[in-house]
Parts: sequence; structure tokens; C-alpha cells
Amino acid sequence: MIRIWSAALGLMLLAGRAEAQGLSPLVKYGKWVLVAGAAGMNYLGIRAHNRAEDAFDALESSCGTTRTRCNLGSDGRYVDPQIEAFYQRSLRYDRIARGWLIGGETALAGAAVLFVWELTRPKGRPDNIPFEPEVRSLRGGTGLGFRVRF
Repeated sequence: MIRIWSAALGLMLLAGRAEAQGLSPLVKYGKWVLVAGAAGMNYLGIRAHNRAEDAFDALESSCGTTRTRCNLGSDGRYVDPQIEAFYQRSLRYDRIARGWLIGGETALAGAAVLFVWELTRPKGRPDNIPFEPEVRSLRGGTGLGFRVRF
């Protein structure tokens, strides 16, 4: 997956400038890549969180049926190895979810920066307008016309 994102980023950097907006393709398309990445990372964060919840629910249901399975040892770990495995799995998926969510929020902040950057850039008139209407104020009235570029 990282190879695909790296290749896409490289292609955006090699492309020319988007002349109509005066922005590089990195800004023009990068903001959308970051939004899509943020959505994907948040989705993966939700999936990891749900797995952590499932592991913790399995731990609680096992403890609910037999209370002695949830006794703690002197080192603070569960005595029953299956209960300890449920607990460790829950912790592992919580760490994974945290990482995905932090990555997703960072990507979303980066996309916001690129959107603001694009909005604050000066916009010039495009050079490819074939003719342009012209309105002039004259002494006795208003003149209308158009210019044609050759």
C-alpha cells in the first residue's frame, strides 16, 4: 500500500503546473489524497477499536461465568492464560486503533492546510479566453464591444 501512495506522490511531483490555477499538482490533488487517506485511516481505526472491544467482551463474558478465572497474580497479570490473552489482545488492538486515528487526524489537518493554501493563492485570469467583452464609459454614453485575440 505504501508503494502505491509513493508512486502516486512521485507522479504528482513530476507533472507540470496547473496553469489555470497556478498551483502545483501536489497541492491541487494532494489535498484529495489526504482526505481519502484520512477517511481510510479512520475506518481502519474503527475496525481495530471494534476488535479490541470484542476481545474485552470475551474477557468479561469469561469472567462472568467463572469468577475465579479472573484472579490476578502477584505480577498483576491474569492467572488464567486465556484471560490474559484476551486482555493483551484488547490492549494491542487499542494501540493499533490509536495509531490509525492519530494518522487519520494528521492527514485531515494536512488536507485542511492544503485547502486553505489553495484558497489564499492569488488567482489570475486564464490566457485561453478566445474573446472578452468590453464595457467603456464614454462622454455621452456607454460603449460595448469585444476583443478577439489572434
